Amino acid sequence: MKYLYQTVRNYPLSSLLICVVWYLSFFTPPKTELDNVAFIDKWTHIVMYGGTCAVIWGEYFRRHRVAGRRRLFLFAWLAPLVMSGIIELLQEYCTDGRRSGDWFDLAANAVGVTLAAVGGMLFFRRRL
Repeated sequence: MKYLYQTVRNYPLSSLLICVVWYLSFFTPPKTELDNVAFIDKWTHIVMYGGTCAVIWGEYFRRHRVAGRRRLFLFAWLAPLVMSGIIELLQEYCTDGRRSGDWFDLAANAVGVTLAAVGGMLFFRRRL
């Protein structure tokens, strides 16, 4: 419990965005005019996960002078992908048809997380 408290205290915006992603993944979205835009759902996933990952990178660099590459890889790239897979499975099997799991959503999430990771690595190189 102490570790969770420290993590939320050290990474408040990242923690908030992760909670927002979980919430948005399970509420029933309203119908809008944007539903007619091609691939709007996939673009939303790319932006949502890319933005969250970028914030994780930013908060990590704010807290640490030297980046621990393995730790940063685990928390800013791999953990969001694992979380995304878990969410897609829960959407498929635990929402009584309100939401459906989609492997293309997972792929879009991977694109967003990877774009943010590449941006974070470029920032890290410039910072050194």
